[in-house]
Amino acid sequence: MNKIGIYVHIPFCIKKCDYCDFISYENKEKYVEKYVQALKKEIEINKKENIVQTIYIGGGTPSSIESIYIIEILDKIKKEFNVDNEAEITIEINPGTVNEQKLYDYKKAGINRISIGMQACEDKMLKKIGRIHTYEQFKNTYNLARKIGFKNINIDAIIGLPSQTIKDIEKLVDEIISINPEHISVYSLILEEGTKLKEKVDRKEEILPEEEIERQMYWYVKKKLEENNYIHYEISNFSKKGFESKHNLDCWNQGEYIGFGVSAHSYYNSKRYSNIESIEEYIENIEKKEYNKNIIVHEIQKDEEKMKEFMLLGLRKIQGVNISDFKNKFIKNPIYEFRKELSKLEKEKLIEIDENNIKLTNKAIDLANIVWEEFI
Repeated sequence: MNKIGIYVHIPFCIKKCDYCDFISYENKEKYVEKYVQALKKEIEINKKENIVQTIYIGGGTPSSIESIYIIEILDKIKKEFNVDNEAEITIEINPGTVNEQKLYDYKKAGINRISIGMQACEDKMLKKIGRIHTYEQFKNTYNLARKIGFKNINIDAIIGLPSQTIKDIEKLVDEIISINPEHISVYSLILEEGTKLKEKVDRKEEILPEEEIERQMYWYVKKKLEENNYIHYEISNFSKKGFESKHNLDCWNQGEYIGFGVSAHSYYNSKRYSNIESIEEYIENIEKKEYNKNIIVHEIQKDEEKMKEFMLLGLRKIQGVNISDFKNKFIKNPIYEFRKELSKLEKEKLIEIDENNIKLTNKAIDLANIVWEEFI
């Protein structure tokens, strides 16, 4: 029986961060009850016989809604799907939106992995990017999660923020190492159209570090975390041994997953599709049983597209594309199938190939988009 992942999107936020372009909404709490009911109905009508090995509850801010709703959603998934007893079940939480009772409820519901939005360790910077919490609140949330018994915690951090310096990053990494999480996601800031931060930068109200400085930040983070026994296993992700994100790894390995909720993406039976972005329309369509109105099909893949995507996703991982895995999945040799692209990238010293893997060079980690474009 095939294994799949499940993603659940909770689009509600107390306040949208200034850099965020994810599908999330402020001041729509009045829709929470109806949204959860609609979401449970969507889960019911999409039940599959597959074994669910990961569940990821993201947002938005899933911890901004009452924990009873999270419990109801998980209970519904377990009722309609075959959830593996050892499934990795993650929820994203933000400081300022959780308390001890919520964390206890999450643990009791079967959630075994917490992802906390830290982003920065200085209150001035947190305020500058529109976060609703202080660093002290982050530490309190982290310590509460430990107290409740969570033994697999990820923290998110961002580099390349306005006015951020190398010294700021040194302090950030020291703080991360001192609290000792199992997993760390370190993302470079990307200015997205329509965000408050993009508008501030355009108006020169905020100044971002130069690209060369931002790259120095990245390599400093990588060096220090590796020195402290974290494995760099994907462009932006580090973990202690055995604590790699199973959900994300499955996505990078082109595993199948089903998304529930507004804007949630799915990949199933060679089809990539997503739900519409409007909360109101999503709820209305489900209440009227016009389920197909919520779905946007992006691509029905043929083998050629699948192979290219397998390469692109695999080259996000530091170990790269496993040649044997490619052969087993497609009954073809990637070195022959992509001989033109690989030859070009090798000459440019952007990839290296050994008997097991095709992977990025250190040079290519800074130029990964150029590599990935060869397989689009």
